[in-house]
Amino acid sequence: MSRRHRLSRSRDFDTVYRKGRSVSTRFLVLYAFPREEGPEGEARLGLAVSRQLGAAVERNRLKRRLRAAFDELCEGLPAGHDYVLIARPGLADAVESRGFPWLTERVAEVFSLAEGTGA
Repeated sequence: MSRRHRLSRSRDFDTVYRKGRSVSTRFLVLYAFPREEGPEGEARLGLAVSRQLGAAVERNRLKRRLRAAFDELCEGLPAGHDYVLIARPGLADAVESRGFPWLTERVAEVFSLAEGTGA
């Protein structure tokens, strides 16, 4: 994922949290928000991985894997949307034991729930 497809500013995260819709699964929470300005742009992703999930090395590894899973799915996502994906405790251990394909399925599941709610 290129840097221009990432949310990085605090105000972008705040907008998605305040105005967006959320869906959740056992391991992930997704906030989705259609941007008002520039709706023709590609989908952007922000990640929130708490310290509860491990040390910095483990959190960064999980973020890399989540970005890779998002890259596989972003072609089918609507343009002009911002997403914030929040990892819940237990996700890092589950990914280690079940592998990357399992993580990709979980990310696809939460995004399909978001599309079902109109987010």
